[in-house]
Amino acid sequence: MNGSALQVLAVLNGTAFYVLGGCLAGLALLVTAVGLHNPRAFSSRSVSVGLIALFAILVAATTTFAVRYSRNEQADRRAKLAAEEAKVGATPVAAGGKVPTPDAAALGGPAGPSTPPKQAQPASKQAVKGPGGTLKLAADPTQIAYTTKALSSKPGKVTIDFDNPAPIQHDVAIARGSQQLAKSPLVSNGSTSVTAQLPPGKYVFYCTVPGHRQAGMQGTLTVK
Repeated sequence: MNGSALQVLAVLNGTAFYVLGGCLAGLALLVTAVGLHNPRAFSSRSVSVGLIALFAILVAATTTFAVRYSRNEQADRRAKLAAEEAKVGATPVAAGGKVPTPDAAALGGPAGPSTPPKQAQPASKQAVKGPGGTLKLAADPTQIAYTTKALSSKPGKVTIDFDNPAPIQHDVAIARGSQQLAKSPLVSNGSTSVTAQLPPGKYVFYCTVPGHRQAGMQGTLTVK
């Protein structure tokens, strides 16, 4: 079953779970309120049996859809991981299972074969009028993300000092449109930097490790 179908099933089962759970909670509140207002309201055997049966049906239905929703969510996550592994490759690790090949070495597995990274296009050597600036950027220690999605600087020589406390390798590239202007070395559990001569404009900074930018590891650099 493809990812789209799994997402649709997850939404349907999740909706049913929340609706039935809401009905169950609402019925419990209603029975409690009526019972407090009129303790003899449920003295009839037929009413009591009917309420018990209704509660049992709602509990069973809610539990069933909760299990289905959980399974659909897990299947959807597995499908997304398989798609990512198909894109960048998968490598077994010592702890068991597989991870995307670019992250394997940091998580206890062999680095695996990989294609040489594309060389960054050199940043302009021509000096840009302006004071420039030195910016601070860090990687999230537990997620594939930077700690900020926005940086700003004056025009001129702009340097991004990058700290990566995670065991997974990251870097920082600066680009304008489809043109990559400069890129830092890859680093894990350490620091590095990247410098470019930047005139006023909008730029993007991002991690060039396969799959990381797609996971959201990028931001906007405004130079003005």
